Amino acid sequence: MGRLVVVTGVPGVGKSTVVAGALEKLKAEGLVYELVNYGDVMLELMQERMGITDRDEMRKIPFEPYKEIQRAAAERIAAKAKLKPVLLDTHCSIKKPEGYLPGLPRWVLESLKPESIVLIEAEPEEVVARRTRDVSRRRDKELLAEVVEHQQLNRAIAMAYAALVGATVKIVKNRNGKLSEAIKDMMDALR
Repeated sequence: MGRLVVVTGVPGVGKSTVVAGALEKLKAEGLVYELVNYGDVMLELMQERMGITDRDEMRKIPFEPYKEIQRAAAERIAAKAKLKPVLLDTHCSIKKPEGYLPGLPRWVLESLKPESIVLIEAEPEEVVARRTRDVSRRRDKELLAEVVEHQQLNRAIAMAYAALVGATVKIVKNRNGKLSEAIKDMMDALR
């Protein structure tokens, strides 16, 4: 039987590391999730329908067609989740120069109907340090106060999402030197 769990966290929180560790251990126990990235599904749909080939082009799409692609991506993901467990990697909120946007607007949540939303967090100082060390990514530099704000906002938004669809919210702390604890907490959220 399928289920859908959303996982999210600010850039640099270590989400990919925690998720990979949890999924590997759960697979060894016989519980297999398909990890789906929401942005990848959107890009795939934009390639099919509009010939868009990269994420930078996605940002330039007018709002109404973009909204329709968001909805179609949610429907595609929800269909998968009816057949098998899906862990959906997405943004809880997206920081833009003009402010924050919800990563899962109402029309997306209504299609997805996630069972649970897992926020992966770390101490803001740790997030800033991880971003600084990670030369493989091109991330915007954020001040400590901005990381604090973004994580607090993600908590509030996750609770609003949960209220709309009746989901639970779990916070997994990914502290430096305690990755195994974060992986265990993530596994507990997925069982």
